[in-house]
Amino acid sequence: MPKFIIQHLTKYTYQEAVRDSANQIMLFPIKDEYQELHSQRLTITGEPSVEMFKDYYGNDVGTFMNIAAHTELKIDSIINIITKPRIFPPDDVAIEEQWNQLNNLKNIVPFIDFLKQENFLALSEVKNVLDAGFYRSVSVYVAVLQLTQYVYQEFKYIKGITNTETTPDEIWKLKAGVCQDFAHILLVTLRLLGIPARYVSGYVCPTDNDLRGEGATHAWVEAYIPFYGWLGFDPTNNCIVNEQHVRLAIGRNFSDCSPVKGTYKGTAKQV
Repeated sequence: MPKFIIQHLTKYTYQEAVRDSANQIMLFPIKDEYQELHSQRLTITGEPSVEMFKDYYGNDVGTFMNIAAHTELKIDSIINIITKPRIFPPDDVAIEEQWNQLNNLKNIVPFIDFLKQENFLALSEVKNVLDAGFYRSVSVYVAVLQLTQYVYQEFKYIKGITNTETTPDEIWKLKAGVCQDFAHILLVTLRLLGIPARYVSGYVCPTDNDLRGEGATHAWVEAYIPFYGWLGFDPTNNCIVNEQHVRLAIGRNFSDCSPVKGTYKGTAKQV
């Protein structure tokens, strides 16, 4: 079982002093049978008190205020974590029975949120791709693998041409982006097929496999596989999520899982 020490450093600098900085952080790894957190050290400029709560999806969320005037805000998280391997789905249930189970889940909480489609003008184009691929003629597990490969092959990994505000329609037209863009497109395709899918934020840790996104924040998708449960798929690297991946948060999209976000009072811009 691999053990990782991960530092996540966020630094904001401003042209002049700002104040009343209100922030939300989602830098706390999910703790379950696949992730064992040994320790975490969190250091924030001004040493504010961090209030903790669990959001609707069970993620640990921290909030804090930095009231005093400041020209810099640093949030430094260091975690010591062990990840454990998953047993992959046996995929031995009849194909029709698998799709029927998904159909029975579409009106059940918590699957509703992970089937809801975002505002996406190009849905008809995506539907044409899905129809041409005959994805419902194979098992759900195989369909997700094939769509993960589709996104990996059809979209170019290019840094700097998108940002967190880029819409799925813009990504679809560009046919390029980074990990969160690949994840959003895979979410669209899976949900359109009726497969519950959720966004995951986290890290992909450096190993000999040389995966895209190593040593930085990363994003991928978890799909619900009938008679198995949730399983992660990384369209940026065309792989099933494994021990290299460390999960921080799950949600409907990036907005639900943003590692750091906040506001401040002042006219200064970030440098």
